[in-house]
Amino acid sequence: MKAVILAGGLGTRLQPYTTFLPKPMLPLGEKPILEHIISWTKKNGVKSIVLCVSYLRKTIEDYFEDGKRFGVQIEYAISDKPLATAGQLKTAEDFLDDRFVCMYGDSIFDFNLKNMIKQHMKNKSFVTMSLNQFTTNLPYGVIETSKAGKVLKWNEKPEISANINMGCYVMEKEILNWIPKNKPYGMDDLIKKAMTKKKIVSSYLTKKGFIDIGNKSSYKKANQEYLQKLGKI
Repeated sequence: MKAVILAGGLGTRLQPYTTFLPKPMLPLGEKPILEHIISWTKKNGVKSIVLCVSYLRKTIEDYFEDGKRFGVQIEYAISDKPLATAGQLKTAEDFLDDRFVCMYGDSIFDFNLKNMIKQHMKNKSFVTMSLNQFTTNLPYGVIETSKAGKVLKWNEKPEISANINMGCYVMEKEILNWIPKNKPYGMDDLIKKAMTKKKIVSSYLTKKGFIDIGNKSSYKKANQEYLQKLGKI
């Protein structure tokens, strides 16, 4: 099985850090984010990797080369313009023969990918999405009212919980047929299309093992958590 890592985004929410470095190459501790992802993928038994690259791609290619230095085999799917998540995935089509793992190149994962793959095969799923149980406090007081507008309850800054998309999938290759070529296309649109076509879209829920690096505050938090983890070793 191969893993496709989407590493071609512009990283606009992390400017100016991403002016000279693509987001997956930003450091987390002593390694780039992308190296952490590749190490985790290898640890879970997937050693053949396709990197979908575009923005500042030479930085990624020069660092990882063919992957031998990292104990994996790396191939590159190249686009010359932003294509959104599923559009990037489409560029890897010629490198894939069968079901595959797909993941975003700007998150840190630390859950059991082997079990997720086993569950996908056992359930004969078309797509399996990794979900993370996320809890946060709303910054406002939430007011419950009756239909007539009478105030019934005041909940000050309540805690809410939801299952969020982690950006790691196991997919059957057929799904690539539904992505338009060389056009921006979102992963949400692709998954919704699979659901409308009555394909089995399953979930794999974890409570830990996920750090999103989407903006400056989450990048700072990721570095703090990484340093804390090092301190425990």
